[in-house]
Amino acid sequence: MLEPTPTTNDLLQMSDPNSKEREILMVMRKVLAQIVKETTPEYKTMKHPLSPETIEDIRQCFALIAARERELADAAGAVRERPYYADEPATAEVVPLHKVGRPGKKEE
Repeated sequence: MLEPTPTTNDLLQMSDPNSKEREILMVMRKVLAQIVKETTPEYKTMKHPLSPETIEDIRQCFALIAARERELADAAGAVRERPYYADEPATAEVVPLHKVGRPGKKEE
């Protein structure tokens, strides 16, 4: 009997033992975020259905998930990237090579 050919995702999961943990953390974060969205009142004048203690517990869960995801990324050697806005000024400037001169040579 022929076995199915593994997909790229299957191969990545086999090569990375922490992939399942990352997947679990991602799903937990998404589910918690959806719970927050669904229980948040439409207007600020309405009373929130969750107690302040529960809200704080959810915040702590998000913090723990983020910390563990950061640990896994650091262990995997991933580069930390921070989000940026499209209209944010660039941190690096591209200089055309024809404008770069040699040291000690003056342009006339």
